[in-house]
Amino acid sequence: MGSVTGAVLTMLLLLSSTQNWSRVRAGNSYDCDEPLVPALSQASFSSSSELSSSHGPGFARLNRRDGAGGWSPLVSNKYQWLQIDLGERMEITAVATQGGYGSSNWVTSYLLMFSDSGRNWKQYRQEDSIWGFSGNANADSVVYYRLQPSIKARFLRFLPLEWNPKGRIGMRIEVFGCAYRSEVVDLDGRSSLLYRFDQKSPSPIKEIISLKFKTMQSDGILLHREGQNGDHITLELRRGKLFLLIDSADTRLPSPHTPVNLTLGSLLDDQHWHAVLIQRAGKLVNFTVDEHRHRFHAQGEFSYLDLDSEISFGGILAPGKSVSFSQKNFHGCLENLYYNGVDIIDLAKRQKPQIIAMGNVSFSCSQPQSVPVTFLSPRSYLALPGSSREDEVAAAFQFRTWNNAGLLLFSELQLVSGGLLLFLNDGKLKLNLYQPGRLPSDITAGCPDNSFGSKCKNPLGGFQGCMRRISISNKVVDLISVQQGTLGNFSDLQIDSCGITDRCLPNYCEHGGECSQSWNTFHCNCANTGYTGATCHNSIYEQSCEAYKHRGNTSGFYYIDSDGSGPLEPFLLYCNMTETAWTIIQHNGSEITRVRNTPPENPYAGFFEYVASLEQLQATITRAEHCEQELAYYCKKSRLVNRQDGTPLSWWVGRTNETHTYWGGSLPDPQKCTCGLEGNCIDSQYYCNCDADRNEWTNDTGFLSYKEHLPVTKIVITDTGRPHSEAAYKLGPLLCRGDRSFWNSASFNTEASYLHFPTFHGELSADVSFFFKTTASSGVFLENLGITDFIRIELRSPAVVAFSFDVGNGPSEVSVQSPTHFNDNQWHHVRVERNMKEASIQVDQLPPETQPAPADGHVLLQLNSQLFVGGTATRQRGFLGCLRALQLNGQALDLEDRARVTPGVEPGCRGHCSSYGKLCRNGGNCREKPSGFSCDCTFSAYTGPFCSDEIAAYFGSGSSVVYHFQENYPLSKNASSHAASFHGDLKLRREMIKFSFRTTRTPSSLLYVSSFYKEYLSVIIAKNGSLQVRYKLNRYQEPDVITFDFKNMADGQLHHVQINREEGAVLVEIDENARRQVHLSSGTEFSAVKSLVLGRILEHSDVDQETALAGAQGFLGCLSAVQLSHVAPLKAALHPSRSTLVTVSGHVTESSCVAQAGTDATSRERTHSFADHSGTRDDREPLANAIKSDSAVIGGLIAVVIFILLCITAIAVRIYQQKRLYKRNEAKRSENVDGAEAVLKSQLNRQNAVSENQKEYFF
Repeated sequence: MGSVTGAVLTMLLLLSSTQNWSRVRAGNSYDCDEPLVPALSQASFSSSSELSSSHGPGFARLNRRDGAGGWSPLVSNKYQWLQIDLGERMEITAVATQGGYGSSNWVTSYLLMFSDSGRNWKQYRQEDSIWGFSGNANADSVVYYRLQPSIKARFLRFLPLEWNPKGRIGMRIEVFGCAYRSEVVDLDGRSSLLYRFDQKSPSPIKEIISLKFKTMQSDGILLHREGQNGDHITLELRRGKLFLLIDSADTRLPSPHTPVNLTLGSLLDDQHWHAVLIQRAGKLVNFTVDEHRHRFHAQGEFSYLDLDSEISFGGILAPGKSVSFSQKNFHGCLENLYYNGVDIIDLAKRQKPQIIAMGNVSFSCSQPQSVPVTFLSPRSYLALPGSSREDEVAAAFQFRTWNNAGLLLFSELQLVSGGLLLFLNDGKLKLNLYQPGRLPSDITAGCPDNSFGSKCKNPLGGFQGCMRRISISNKVVDLISVQQGTLGNFSDLQIDSCGITDRCLPNYCEHGGECSQSWNTFHCNCANTGYTGATCHNSIYEQSCEAYKHRGNTSGFYYIDSDGSGPLEPFLLYCNMTETAWTIIQHNGSEITRVRNTPPENPYAGFFEYVASLEQLQATITRAEHCEQELAYYCKKSRLVNRQDGTPLSWWVGRTNETHTYWGGSLPDPQKCTCGLEGNCIDSQYYCNCDADRNEWTNDTGFLSYKEHLPVTKIVITDTGRPHSEAAYKLGPLLCRGDRSFWNSASFNTEASYLHFPTFHGELSADVSFFFKTTASSGVFLENLGITDFIRIELRSPAVVAFSFDVGNGPSEVSVQSPTHFNDNQWHHVRVERNMKEASIQVDQLPPETQPAPADGHVLLQLNSQLFVGGTATRQRGFLGCLRALQLNGQALDLEDRARVTPGVEPGCRGHCSSYGKLCRNGGNCREKPSGFSCDCTFSAYTGPFCSDEIAAYFGSGSSVVYHFQENYPLSKNASSHAASFHGDLKLRREMIKFSFRTTRTPSSLLYVSSFYKEYLSVIIAKNGSLQVRYKLNRYQEPDVITFDFKNMADGQLHHVQINREEGAVLVEIDENARRQVHLSSGTEFSAVKSLVLGRILEHSDVDQETALAGAQGFLGCLSAVQLSHVAPLKAALHPSRSTLVTVSGHVTESSCVAQAGTDATSRERTHSFADHSGTRDDREPLANAIKSDSAVIGGLIAVVIFILLCITAIAVRIYQQKRLYKRNEAKRSENVDGAEAVLKSQLNRQNAVSENQKEYFF
């Protein structure tokens, strides 16, 4: 600044950071369609220019041929306009346009603007992103548009955007509507109204307040009502937004409460009318601003507010009352102000005593002549003459923008040959003064302290936004003169209108996504939501454990999103991946609970809270094939039913809040238990054991499996008030298996066949997903039509899947092309999505293809026909093949149910193994099921749903496992089916051997295979730590030895061995990196295989010295996944399934060879953490076996907790077995009653040992 001698710089800057656009939506419940133009005089028409006197605006009446037959401007460009003055504010419900009569002049698209004063115009929008109207295609046809919502204004302006390229702009217009009557009051920022109603009547619990307002000020109180104890209701305008604050300062509340604070609207200080409606009834609050509504249901004691019998509008009249916000009065106009049906403004005009007017109150709305200007693009500019003094730059203006960068002002400084730049950079104002040859000096407005020292860079783009109240050298700039070309010059501006809009209102970012915006578009930040996509629509989690299973996931904790892209949030649960995927949902009442001293007049009620909401539970249960929940009810002189009158004495409540009186796994047959259905109750007179009313412990226990009633949310017990009467209960977790939607499929056999469903409603956001399988080269998967809108997904060609649609902007298409064909009879997954931002399609794991939506195009997808699946309405180009798991916006369609009644379509589809067979690993075979598939692990050394769980064992010193292929030779009648291929007459010319081991002992015998002909194969670790494979296929020759001595194999690390023999050729591979291939000299056939030995060799056999030494020593360590061709000896020993001859000697226990060193080798590898799974949702992508400790101390604590809980689980399993045994041995009733009492006492004693403030762990 010091370098500019004598310069005076005066800048007044106002940054308006507001966030909302809104409009009044009003229906026409009365006749309001009268033509308004015929009654207007010629003077009511005006325009930007006219081609000639016969083309003037007064000739622009619909269907008139006066003059040249319509209005045409002097120059056809986007700055022309046609305006009408209706004389007073009218309600306008429709418009119509024509071209110039008998000419080639017509407008093909235009903007419609309105104003109360003829200044500060506002653009009318048909939809949230549509500003333009489609015009005419010729000179004489009439195009009508119904305005919903209607317009309340005096002035209308038509702005042509496009016109016939072979002609020029030409228009004739008509406007339809009716008179608009209203009561208006003007408040000057110091005035207000106070309404006092009847003090004798109690304060109304229900309140309805409606009003309209317009203002240029961003802050001010519109209404306030308060009570003596601090209760109050306040509606305040802050920074262009409306805040509704309702506070109940009730001292009776047991804990601090949170007041209701609702926010709606944005950019409300635009000097245009905005409608407000507040409805309060008890705890329910409806808050509406223009067409945006917020519904709120308050918590706690909120149904009554202690308020005074008066309410103020425009400010707070009682200065003694304390409020937690600024008390700036409202400055602007209010219209049609009603409180519970009372017209407040009318009372004030008639000077009724209920109304007190404070300050200067007038009953007509002043029209401040503020002329805004909109900079529409980065190329927009406004050039104005500067100050007459060369040493002074003085400018003042207000601006509003969403962009965080842009040039606001530039001016040359003549005296110093320099210049001045005022610009936005990263949302901060920066003023830059520079001179040639000198470094610029920066002045930064609004920078936080930690940003000092940062370099301010000039923006590359121009300013986009609005400015108003521009003055140069303290003289207001006449922007109308600029518009008329008599002052300055400009480019790409919209003068006399602020065209800024809030693209984040309403917020189209779903599931809690954060919306941010620029001038042209909005962006969604989906971090920590659990969703992804342009609008946070697509869940990153699967909808069921079944879906996770078929991604190849193992048991563990997972987030489940039961309704996919629907409104329900994902939640964490445990998936137990067996042959069927089980979903386990825990609650807070998993421990046994004892109940005493509860007579019918004071019943006991136990409540269960689950890790998911009832809505989430319902969605999960609905998707499942089967659900069940174990309920154990212990009783001693505590009945379930009153034997005299049959009234229930105890009951439980399900998901729908209905009471149920069936117990212990029975069907929904009231007052019956499992023993009553099976006929084995301890007293045959009753249907439940507890109804025998004995002074000894018994129980009614079983699984509840009627899905519509699950889960149990409450249990009520009333019969423990008598002497010696006592009860206890325990509720297990909710268990659900399968997924009805995942395998729901249909087969389409003809091109003319299809399934039809109700119209798909995905107006603003729609997603469709499904699997398909076909051999056809093309076909339509899905189609839904509207009048002009449509969606269609089809196989366009063998390698192309296309998604085409139209939402009113013309047909669009986005497609995926694959390098391989889709018609390979394999399952392929398709997912398409269309939202406000883009349309996308993804097939399998191919890169998704997207197409951005136009910035200001139509957005609503409006369909009205049936949804056609597998075909089209024309019965052409139908799909041939299978469709499965079809979902629309997260909701599954039941293809099988509809296929059962549709010709040409069959329910179900076989052939899943062709696509999912690869999930069966380690030699497992895929087996088809009616719904899905399973992996047969019979001939695999592994187990589990995908044959991927290793079977391993820890071998103690001197232990062994011997698998006998034949009991004797040559007779093998007692051999297993596995040994059939090893019959003594069979000559083995080939075998494949795989296993893994870990040990630190040398020498060791890992594997030994013997025959009745003294032939053998041994795999040993020699004394020097080398691994040796010894083949002796001829009793008369020395064995062939293959040695691996590159390292010590007894190093405590896990090693993998694979041996493949094809006659005399043997290939041995160690740890996938050491390979050796040799040719045997001792023979090519293995005759009469006798047994396979793991560990110590107990039999006396004729073997070489090294094998004998290792065999005598045996094996100490871990062996896993041992397989000889299709024989798995460890699996046969640890998981016996048939009469295989396996002998186990010594200490052999199931373990895991991949456990870390230093842990107990007998413990399982996979344990499930009970720790709190905290952190953001996106950081917890599936949590199966992924919860890790951060230190050895934490790891040790978790290990201790896991060990204790596993012990408890083992005890619980034992208890459950005892209860089942009790049921089966009915003849020994008295012994079993004692056993039930012992069980209960054991559990109660264990429970009582826990402190009263025990923590609950979810397993």
